[in-house]
Amino acid sequence: MNTSQALYLLIPCYNEEEALPQTAKILAEKMEGFINDGLITSKSRICFIDDGSKDMTWSIISDLHSQNPIFSGIRLSRNRGHQNALLAGLMTVKDMCDFTISLDADLQDDIEVLKDFITKYYEGNEIVYGVRSSRKTDSFFKRWSAESFYKLMSTFGADIVYNHADYRLASKKVLNALDGFREVNLFLRGMFPLLGFKSTTVYYERKERTAGKTHYPLSKMIALALNGITSLSVKPLRFITTLGLFVFIVCFALLLYVLINHFTGGKTVDGWSSIIISIWGLGGLQLFSIGVIGEYVGKIYLESKHRPRFIIDTILD
Repeated sequence: MNTSQALYLLIPCYNEEEALPQTAKILAEKMEGFINDGLITSKSRICFIDDGSKDMTWSIISDLHSQNPIFSGIRLSRNRGHQNALLAGLMTVKDMCDFTISLDADLQDDIEVLKDFITKYYEGNEIVYGVRSSRKTDSFFKRWSAESFYKLMSTFGADIVYNHADYRLASKKVLNALDGFREVNLFLRGMFPLLGFKSTTVYYERKERTAGKTHYPLSKMIALALNGITSLSVKPLRFITTLGLFVFIVCFALLLYVLINHFTGGKTVDGWSSIIISIWGLGGLQLFSIGVIGEYVGKIYLESKHRPRFIIDTILD
């Protein structure tokens, strides 16, 4: 493999005016070092994807591009969420580069391992996953919620790399294959393992944000988990079948208990037990089942519209 190819760093941004200047400076120094060392060509770029920011994010990206051609930018017409913004970047640059590396604008993803990503790629890996080596710096709640997220995803059949977010290298071959996935409901962490190309991992320690506030609170993590599960797996539907059978067996056992208690002279109120068992058992199961099925029906509804996953307003390159 040619060991001097074009790399595009892809950085989705949403209201990152505080972090962007420092992030851009650090990444430019790193990329220029790689170019001088012959690891990548001078056609390599740092591409910021503005996901419909409401602050000065796009203005900063435009200024960076006018000052240094190593910076490029993609502006979406409106906010579409992190996954769609990242996909917009991947699909836009797939014909301009040989491989990409996606990372967050806050630089919590340790850029000191970028060289390890590139080395793994030149060794023949088409996908390189950035994986956190530990969560020692996280609070107890953050660590617990993150670990629960990955365990929940695994339990319900979403094949994802443990402790991997979206710090990832993907080759042109991978991007062309990803282009064949047309679903609207995206969960990229689960889609890349489905591609099946040769892959490996690079371990790193996650750092504090350079500036600004996190845009991924617990509510968004829960929404991401639900989207990932329902986008990649039908296990929840099978879980309903199992749950229905379990509730039926429990209700039947309670019914037997009530009948035995009645015929052996035990104290019972005629009709009360059977009614309560039926109302609470079947009512709760029906509501739960309708909710899960509704998630899938809603996704079918959105997919059937064939709406674009993103609309690009401006490209600076």
